[in-house]
Amino acid sequence: MTSDVTPQAPADDAAIESVSVLGEDSRRQMFAFIRRQRRPVTRDEAAASVGISRKLAAFHLDKLVDAGLLHARFESPGGIRKVGRQPKVYEPTDSHIHVSIPDRRHELLADLLLEAVVTESDGESATHAAVRTAGRRGKELGEREREQTRPGRLGAERGLSVCERMLDQHGFEPVRETPTQLRLQNCPFHPLAAKAPELVCGMNHAFIAGYLQGLEVTGVEAILAPRPGECCVQLGPTRG
Repeated sequence: MTSDVTPQAPADDAAIESVSVLGEDSRRQMFAFIRRQRRPVTRDEAAASVGISRKLAAFHLDKLVDAGLLHARFESPGGIRKVGRQPKVYEPTDSHIHVSIPDRRHELLADLLLEAVVTESDGESATHAAVRTAGRRGKELGEREREQTRPGRLGAERGLSVCERMLDQHGFEPVRETPTQLRLQNCPFHPLAAKAPELVCGMNHAFIAGYLQGLEVTGVEAILAPRPGECCVQLGPTRG
């Protein structure tokens, strides 16, 4: 449940890669030093901060750039133009690193609740506003997926395959129990969901049902089927 539809899995992979890159002590110290400076830092400065050679510092700095943690460019310190090649300088990107296993998406829940608060109408309860917002967001996500992929008619099996990808990207850990039934092994909003299960489960159900509607999947519905330690929603054949 996000305000955009950028797939989450690549971001998770990048976060894990970033953590791995920062596992090396000198690299981690240089990264911390550069973040503290609040200005572009040269290789010589980075090397001196941890007491290693300029060549070894360049190796570590390039690793940090490849991981998306630093930007690099050529610039004279202080912005003063000099004759000859300018030195390479480094500064932090805006990346935030967060890794959670199993996946937790508390910021997504907070985003939906915030939108519900600012769009709540007169006479509408907070719970109704939250569920309404989640349903609308899911429907928009499904509509955009359909517009981008143009999948044609989606019956139960093909529709669930598309849903499976989206749910995996959002941390629900979907498991295909049968060709037309999908169980969600993880609640990305745990343990917050345990504090207000009716609210969070209602939002989850509305979001997934809205996604099915926007994607125009036939023969499948989202139902509430709580299981301990798992998401409260399950996808299966339309009943009756």
